[in-house]
Amino acid sequence: MADPHHARVARGGDRAPMPAPERRTLLQKLIEFVLPGPDSRDQLIEALADAEHKELIEPESRMMLEGVIRMADMTAGDVMVAAPHMDQLDIDAPYEELLRTVIATGHSRFPVFEDRRDNVIGILLTKDLLKLQRSPGLNLRTLLRPAAFIPESKKLNELLREFRSNRNHLAIVIDEFGSTAGLITIEDVLEEIVGEIEDEFDEKDGESGIYTLADGSQRVAGDVEIDAVNEAFDARLPTDEFDTIGGLVAQEFGRVPRRGEAVTVGGLVFTVMLTRGGAVRWFKVTRAPEAALGADGA
Repeated sequence: MADPHHARVARGGDRAPMPAPERRTLLQKLIEFVLPGPDSRDQLIEALADAEHKELIEPESRMMLEGVIRMADMTAGDVMVAAPHMDQLDIDAPYEELLRTVIATGHSRFPVFEDRRDNVIGILLTKDLLKLQRSPGLNLRTLLRPAAFIPESKKLNELLREFRSNRNHLAIVIDEFGSTAGLITIEDVLEEIVGEIEDEFDEKDGESGIYTLADGSQRVAGDVEIDAVNEAFDARLPTDEFDTIGGLVAQEFGRVPRRGEAVTVGGLVFTVMLTRGGAVRWFKVTRAPEAALGADGA
C-alpha cells in the first residue's frame, strides 16, 4: 500500500514546495548577502567596538566579549606566572617560615617543592596549613593536594573548562622539555575576559589607579601617569618622552613583556601582572633593594 503521507507532485508537473529547513537556509543566505557579517575575528572585534560606539552594548560588555574572542587564540604560556617569579613552599621548611611566606604573599594556595624548585610535589591550601598549628606532629605531606600539570600550548578556553569541571584552581605549566615553566590559576584565565580582578584586601590610593596590595607592595595600572607614580613613590622617573608608566616600562623591555617578567627603572621594580592587546594593564611595583635601603636610612 502506498504511503498516504508521501509527498505528491503538484499539477502541471510542478514540484511540491521545498522543506522548511531549506527555505530558512535560503533566507539566511539572502540576509548574509544584504547584510554581510564579519569574516574574521578582527572584523568581529571591530563590530563590537562599533556596537559600543552606537550605545547598543555597554563598554564593560564589549570588553568581556572581546576577551572571550581573543582568549580562543591564547595559551597557558601567554598568561602564566613565569617559574622564577612563582611563590612556592619548601616541603622541608619549618612551620614558622611557611607561615611567613603565606602572610607575606596573601595567596590561598601554593605549589610545594622538594629539594629543588623545579620539583613540584603537590599543592598546599593556606587553610590546611592551620592544621599544623593545631597538630605540630602532623606530616605536611599528608596535607598536599595533587598538582595538575599542563603544557604551555594548552588553550585558555580548554583550560577554563578543565578548571571548572575538575574544581581545580591552579595548574603547573610544563615546557617542551618537561621542566616547570610557570603556573596559572583560574583567576589568571578569567582576568583575560573580565580584566584584573581586585583583591578584597587591596586598598586604592584615591583615583590614581594605584593600589596597595596585601603584601604591602603596590599595584599600578599601565595607563597611570608617570607624575602620579613619581608622587606615590617619591621617585624621579623621566616624563619627557612618555606620559604613562606603561609606555616608559615598555621601552625598557624593548618588546611586549610576559606576565611575571620584571625590570628595574629609577629604583623601582616593575613586575608585569596582566597584559592585554599588546600592552601591560597592571604592574606590581616595589622598591629595588638598594633603593629600599636608601629610603630606610634617610
